Amino acid sequence: MALLLTTIFSAALWIVLLSLGIKPFDALMLSVLLILLAASVRVFAPFFSGGRGEDGPRGGYTPR
Repeated sequence: MALLLTTIFSAALWIVLLSLGIKPFDALMLSVLLILLAASVRVFAPFFSGGRGEDGPRGGYTPR
């Protein structure tokens, strides 16, 4: 969901920057940078220290 919102925000930002007179390529590169940052956070989030999920620090095995 965050990636979709970032894409929508960057498209709106691109239009605003074009209307302010920024060169189209520069505005596009800023939009692509935002989307790549959001995608990178989504891909690497499980590897961050707080992103352990429901399993916690023990791993995936749960005795029954």
